[in-house]
Amino acid sequence: MQKLLMSVCVAGLLAAQNPTVQDSGPGGATFGVTTHNVLVPVTVRDRAGNSVPGLTPYDFRLFDNNKAQATAEDMAQHPLSVVVVIQANSDVEKILPNIMKQASTFESLVVGADGEVAVLCFDHRIQTLTGFTSDDAQIDQAFRKLKPGSYTAMLNNAAMEGITLLRTRPPERRRVMLLISENRDKGSDIGAREVLTEAEFRNVIIYSLNVSQLLAALTGTPLPNRPDNRPPGAVFLGGGNTNTPTTESQMDMGNWVPALKDIFVAGKGVFVKDPLDVYTRYTGGRECGFKTDKALANCVAQIGDELHSQYLLSYAPNNMNEAGFHHIVVQVSKAGLEVRTREGYWIAAKPE
Repeated sequence: MQKLLMSVCVAGLLAAQNPTVQDSGPGGATFGVTTHNVLVPVTVRDRAGNSVPGLTPYDFRLFDNNKAQATAEDMAQHPLSVVVVIQANSDVEKILPNIMKQASTFESLVVGADGEVAVLCFDHRIQTLTGFTSDDAQIDQAFRKLKPGSYTAMLNNAAMEGITLLRTRPPERRRVMLLISENRDKGSDIGAREVLTEAEFRNVIIYSLNVSQLLAALTGTPLPNRPDNRPPGAVFLGGGNTNTPTTESQMDMGNWVPALKDIFVAGKGVFVKDPLDVYTRYTGGRECGFKTDKALANCVAQIGDELHSQYLLSYAPNNMNEAGFHHIVVQVSKAGLEVRTREGYWIAAKPE
């Protein structure tokens, strides 16, 4: 069997949501058994980029920290609940009209027949432009309300608000958040750690349409950046390498992503340079950048296709006693497939 890593979107452990199952003990006494399930939407594509239908549970093998897991596949079509969270500050003033044009694309390609959408926007505030609705006219109206605001962009706070909305949806619905923003936070009073923890715990998959910092700098209202007076060689790169002006510039553009362990082990205030990359990477979504109307529409279409062509696997981990980072690998028996892999999820240590 050829081993291929596959896109694994682990929405998180549902320990907080799963019911306690009552079972009978000796003499008719009852005791509670808490179940723990990991949901794994899986995306598989061929070399031409097309979705691969027709796979069965027998085509998959899943490992959690190198331990084989017994999986089940739910082929039912789970309706989508999608929160679209849009940056609407001065940086993206000239980009907002491009985003407003995409309302109909969201309706037709992302939501689906039984889906629903809520729309938020944020600068120094977080505004609900519409609650969950399946009404195309209401979705259009929400996008038309987009207006640029202040310089601040509280990405983390807005993402947390999106998760709060999604946690109100029935458990049989798939919970998805789509962030349309730059890959940096400006002004939030919560960190990426809190957002990521809540997203995994509430079974939320996060996708992002990344408004590049370069495009925002060219089209937005500029403010002077505080210069970094450190020479390139003063910034540790690791691996015996030396920073140069080029690598220093790449780090400033958000190409560096901290390890998940660092986010959870370090203090709550740990700085995350690229929240979008962290959220998408560790909830199982993906990030897509754009600079034109056509590229934006293509990104939306790709995300919609992925959401509507996934296999939904689930398993009850047989190694829940292992605290820390759980690495997930899925193998598929068929060759010639292009896949993406989500690294895993985090479990806190159990109290003694």
